Amino acid sequence: MSALFNFQSLLLVIIFMICTCTYVRAQFPSVLDKNKTGFLGIFWKFARIGERLSPYVSLCCIIMAVSLLFQ
Repeated sequence: MSALFNFQSLLLVIIFMICTCTYVRAQFPSVLDKNKTGFLGIFWKFARIGERLSPYVSLCCIIMAVSLLFQ
């Protein structure tokens, strides 16, 4: 089933995007900082969410991992 139609898969994709964009911005800040607007600005926004809400994002990652283990 596509990740668009399965809510749990959609959440998993969003959490992975937040984590990946945050990591990329930490390693290579110029890659995401030059694209703050437009379509590529979505990745900058994901990185900003990951930086500011990192305890909540990590908690969501743990909850998602546990739910996938017992599914």
